[in-house]
Amino acid sequence: MPILPKADVVLRGGRVFVAYGEPVAEAVALWCGKVLAVGSSADMEPLIGPGTKIVELRGRLATPGLFEAHAHLLPMGVSMAEVDARPQAANTLDGLLQLIKDAAARKKPGEWILARGYDHFQLDVRRHPHRTELDAAAPDNPVYLVRTCGHLAVVNSLALKLAGVTKSSPVPAGGAIEQVNGDLTGLLAENGRLPVKAVLPAASDEELVAAIERGAQYMNSFGITSTMDAAVGIHSKYREIVAYRTAVRTGRQPIRVTQCLLDIPDGILDQCHGEGLITGSGDDMLRIGPVKIFTDGSAGGKTAAMTAPYEGEEQTHGIYCLTDKEMEEATMAVHARGYQLAVHAIGDGAIEQTLVAMEKALAKYPDADRRHRIEHCGFNTMDQMKRMRQAGIEPVPQPVFIYDFGDLYQSVMPDERPATSYPMKTWIDMGFRPAASTDAPVCDANVWPNFYTMLTRKTSRGTVVGGGEAISIERAIQAYTEFGAYVNRCEDHRGTLRPGQAADVAVFSRDLLTATPEQLLSGTRCDLTILGGACVHDATGEWKG
Repeated sequence: MPILPKADVVLRGGRVFVAYGEPVAEAVALWCGKVLAVGSSADMEPLIGPGTKIVELRGRLATPGLFEAHAHLLPMGVSMAEVDARPQAANTLDGLLQLIKDAAARKKPGEWILARGYDHFQLDVRRHPHRTELDAAAPDNPVYLVRTCGHLAVVNSLALKLAGVTKSSPVPAGGAIEQVNGDLTGLLAENGRLPVKAVLPAASDEELVAAIERGAQYMNSFGITSTMDAAVGIHSKYREIVAYRTAVRTGRQPIRVTQCLLDIPDGILDQCHGEGLITGSGDDMLRIGPVKIFTDGSAGGKTAAMTAPYEGEEQTHGIYCLTDKEMEEATMAVHARGYQLAVHAIGDGAIEQTLVAMEKALAKYPDADRRHRIEHCGFNTMDQMKRMRQAGIEPVPQPVFIYDFGDLYQSVMPDERPATSYPMKTWIDMGFRPAASTDAPVCDANVWPNFYTMLTRKTSRGTVVGGGEAISIERAIQAYTEFGAYVNRCEDHRGTLRPGQAADVAVFSRDLLTATPEQLLSGTRCDLTILGGACVHDATGEWKG
């Protein structure tokens, strides 16, 4: 047996999930930012010295730090400072409009009101707010109200005026500017939002760094130690790259970040490539990951590109943000430069467009381990899955979409599509590594609805949607740890608690392996989050105690 140094930290007397398929340990020792050893509490005794920090688990479960494989950390942090329009804040139209009215009372005339999170399906009126209703709530302030999916927004008349949008304005390709009976409703979809987004107020450098810190601390509270910001550049262009560097340098980024560079639409890839920012560059706290391309929208917003129509709208198949030719050219260019790809595609039509483009790129420039990703990949066919597996393309889903939007999916697609969407079990059985994520702020970064839905396939209303795709808690933890590390190409550094891996640990208030799904959903918390051997979240006070 090798002689090991004295540990910096020992967690003992509980349950330690080392990795899927490996025996559950009782204790883990951390040293110099790495896992030193795992085993029984007795095994740890020789590793305890006078300076060792000891955490008594008392039967709780410790896991590798969770990996949020697809979120929007900086935009989430920004949205946390905006008007919270989620259903828990307002589930009626009057309540939503009151939030806007209250915000207007706090603003000076002409100042923007930015709000995010409403879901028309969960409002009492089951429709989007109208431009004129926002006018009445905030007559002297431009309003930009974003739907929970992030692909639709409603604005008031003043916002349209500032953006120069009129009834005769051309609709940007891959977008929609809704009119009913020749009148603008204020609803904008996909690229149709670009004119308004162009005139939104710019955040300061300090506000961007503060957003990173705020969002990271919130993720830490759920045991998350790593994340991929899934579209760096979408909020503040290249200034986001600078903000992340500043956050790391000043100690204000308590989470490991993979940066997914936005290419299309209106991205920062060319500038990043010119500076040598290629997939894999950087370090363990901040590294460059894949390149993001958007191809469609959201199923709940009826903008996900489907081959079959949405209910009651035979002409509505969603929105393709790019033509087939544009998608193939963009994919080939990114692939040829050596980048991994992370393409947003939810509907089977968009997935087909994406898959064909990736297949052509891989055929021209073969790379058996490029690990291109299809983000969300919600409504794929078995043929598409087989082709993805053959090409080494991984799905990166958000099981929580079933929890938050499953009932809406069944409303707009009352057929077999919802039940077969986000098929975690099928993917795992086929050999994929579907990394669990939330797409925050589309859904809350709270991990418990995600775990609950992976175990039950139940929506927030209790509806079972495709129960055969439920997976075990062990697989769910693997999806939130190992799989996240794999699709982000850092499995050699994190994702398990094997010796030599990063000392990133989450300690939960109970043993997740024996808890019921309902206990996980309510009544379970993350007690400690450890990043590189240092505590970044302590809900109990025990780290300092």
